[in-house]
Amino acid sequence: MNLIVDVGNTLVKFAVFQDDEVVEKMIVELSEFERTQEKISKNHPKIDKCILASVGKVSKRVVSKLQKQYKVLILDSNLKFPFQNRYQTPKTLGVDRMALVAASVNQYPNDNVLIIDAGSCITYDFKTQQNAYLGGAISPGIRLRYKSLHNFTANLPLLETMIPETLVGDSTTGAIHSGVVNGIVKEIDGIIDEYQAKYSDLTVILTGGDANFLSKQLKNSIFANSNFLLEGLNFILEYNTH
Repeated sequence: MNLIVDVGNTLVKFAVFQDDEVVEKMIVELSEFERTQEKISKNHPKIDKCILASVGKVSKRVVSKLQKQYKVLILDSNLKFPFQNRYQTPKTLGVDRMALVAASVNQYPNDNVLIIDAGSCITYDFKTQQNAYLGGAISPGIRLRYKSLHNFTANLPLLETMIPETLVGDSTTGAIHSGVVNGIVKEIDGIIDEYQAKYSDLTVILTGGDANFLSKQLKNSIFANSNFLLEGLNFILEYNTH
């Protein structure tokens, strides 16, 4: 069994894989890391391998504790990957993006694939039918846009995310919802349109914390998969340990 640990800026995702299947998944605050890891260890004593992907901060003590229990692979650009990386600055490529591309190679090896990860940021990553990773784009996510409007203006309120009732916001609240949510939906649809015009037989994967919220509003056909990143990490772990 494999333990997948994905550390973000504020949350940690734990997933236990039996072969290619997720048998348990937990999402917790960073402060709950050790307690949750100990619980998972007790629930699944057959775990022998672990991959750690982190864009946040993980203490050396926590890493050392994992290494005492499992064979631990720390995700970075020095590992083996199942794709040709044409990114001009591979050392700065986020580990989460590497894992998403790996998942696309594993599940759609002969397709042109655009992976859209809607989280704190919205990332767009593209790999070709020949499994070459070309790069993509990084854009502010939903919550970042709401917070930016509040933090960098004098009078705009910080709102919770919601689908706008109308295109034309007839109040400040309505205008913010329309601007943020419609802006993101039109951005995503527009980028998909441009990729489809350039690359035939395009498969589009939408993942990340806001994937379900956004998938209902897009005009383009997409596959929503909330576990795509975790599946990519599990594949990288197997790819580097076999």
